[in-house]
Amino acid sequence: MKINKLNSIILLGLVAIISILVAQLLWTKEAFSLEQKKLSQKTHIALLEVAKKLYEGTSHDLPSQNPVQKIANDYYIVNVENDFEPDILEFYLKSEFKKMNITTDFEFAMYNCQSDEMVYGNYISLTQKGNTKQTVHFPKHKNLVYYFAVRFPNETTYLFSSMRFWFVLSTVMILILLIYVYSIFTLLQQKKYSELQRDFINNMTHEFKTPLSSILIASKYLIEQNPIKEDKKLYTYTDIIIKQSHKLNNHIEKILNVAKSDHTPLELKTESVLIVPIIEEIITNIQLKCPEAVIKIETASADYQLETDIFHFSNLIYNLLDNAVKYCNEKPEILIRISKENQTLKLEFIDNGIGIASKNISSIFDKFYRIQNEKSNEVNGFGLGLYYVKEICTLQYWKINATNNSEKGITITLTIPYKK
Repeated sequence: MKINKLNSIILLGLVAIISILVAQLLWTKEAFSLEQKKLSQKTHIALLEVAKKLYEGTSHDLPSQNPVQKIANDYYIVNVENDFEPDILEFYLKSEFKKMNITTDFEFAMYNCQSDEMVYGNYISLTQKGNTKQTVHFPKHKNLVYYFAVRFPNETTYLFSSMRFWFVLSTVMILILLIYVYSIFTLLQQKKYSELQRDFINNMTHEFKTPLSSILIASKYLIEQNPIKEDKKLYTYTDIIIKQSHKLNNHIEKILNVAKSDHTPLELKTESVLIVPIIEEIITNIQLKCPEAVIKIETASADYQLETDIFHFSNLIYNLLDNAVKYCNEKPEILIRISKENQTLKLEFIDNGIGIASKNISSIFDKFYRIQNEKSNEVNGFGLGLYYVKEICTLQYWKINATNNSEKGITITLTIPYKK
């Protein structure tokens, strides 16, 4: 159901963006047509005014029929039934086009059809200083005696330049669509890899747990036999098998918990607990494993309470202390400092271990991340302990960070909201 829902959301989003893009392109096309009509109307008005001025002061009257004819999108002719001077025509054209805010280049020509030739032609550049010398050629129009023609050679470019906003908006929409498609593609790829990883972990741990359970049962039965108890070496080897099997089982459980938390969030059963007794109990367990470890608690009060899940909180503390012991080349010495600052409770775990390079310290809470150092080959693990710790902190809105100590080791600090 979740996959189908995700696919439906992706499909709806894609359809929505494509629809907006198509609508934008249609609006742009319509806007271009409107700009073209607007230019045509302004050109008609300007040319009609030019024709009126050419008739002023002559014995001829302006014909009742509109003298302006549009032959093509960028080509107009104006019928004038008397002779006129090219310089005057050019002046009138420039003046009227300026009044109508027509700022694109144009070319014009005068015809006397009795002589069957173009009397005069010129190219007027409004975008460059000075007139650009270009060859001007207009086709002769039938059935007219005196007329002049105007053409806008850069009409399409001029219209596009007046629609910059529309094209910028369309380009932005296309970019958004491409980014959306790329993001969805990346999301699906990551989702696919995540599912493959989770399936692999689940299958791997399941296949491990069955033979491991058999090994533990057989080893526990074996260590109770009198011949094994009487032989110290055999007893020691059997005990090693049991301990290492338990360790491997703990690793498998940790992997399963992390894989499960990736699929469905961990559920915390919070209750009010005294944190110092819990930490003291965990210290006892750690010292059974590593008797030479010296772990001290420094606190102003033994009555600090938290609303937390006791199981996950115990695992969190155990992971931090276990790491501090494992990554130490000398006698482990760990100080747990508990202090209250304003509305927060701080738990600092200060060790004397081998430390972490500054460039790697920001990555220690990443899943499956293990730093290559002098202890990495000696210490077994999957890089999940601190990731699990980070997940528990995130679920409870706690902050966690790690810093290197001035001399040796690191300090991991938990910052917990505390209002008591």
